[in-house]
Amino acid sequence: MSDALTSSTPGSPVHFEVSTNVPTTHGTFQMRAYRDLVTSAEHVAIIGTLPDGSLPSDGALVRVHSECLTGEAFGSLKCECGPQLDAALDTIAAEGGVVVYLRGQEGRGIGLINKLKAYRLQEDGLDTLDANLALGLPADSRAYGGAAGILADLGITRVRLLSNNPEKRRQLEEHGITVESLVPLVVGVSPQNAGYLDTKRDRMGHELPAHLEAGAGAAG
Repeated sequence: MSDALTSSTPGSPVHFEVSTNVPTTHGTFQMRAYRDLVTSAEHVAIIGTLPDGSLPSDGALVRVHSECLTGEAFGSLKCECGPQLDAALDTIAAEGGVVVYLRGQEGRGIGLINKLKAYRLQEDGLDTLDANLALGLPADSRAYGGAAGILADLGITRVRLLSNNPEKRRQLEEHGITVESLVPLVVGVSPQNAGYLDTKRDRMGHELPAHLEAGAGAAG
């Protein structure tokens, strides 16, 4: 793990900028900021220490989380992103681990304005995937090379991935991170996002229960 104020590992897709401790409503975390050398986005690794006070290492519980302004800041019920982030932070505060928070990935990579345009199309009956396609945009353009670079900087090459998305697993492994298991994260289910979650499961391959109930909590 880099200890200087700023550092760069040759060949890494990210540049480490600064580390600082931040008290939050979930607990106090070490936050390490990185600049993505491919997209110029600013990412952050939010690190919860293990019960013995040590830093996470190989085999750590890791959440790779995409920025979602509507769900996290505005409390939108059209997705479960806010509750997922809250649950992940609570978990790493209690057990130790890392949340890799990726900025620049709003709306599965299409940006805030296009995301709201897709929401408008969903009001006409399109699902979340077809709405993106109707705008001439990919269903999901997110890339996780930056997340893999951050984990490598932390000295973590094997993780238990807190996610329902096999594509995250595939991409992390493609970039040299071994995913020992997917740890389900099923939270924030509501009548307003039931169709969205069904589309994730049925059309995008997410590992979600066949029957989702409002108020479902984290599993695993």
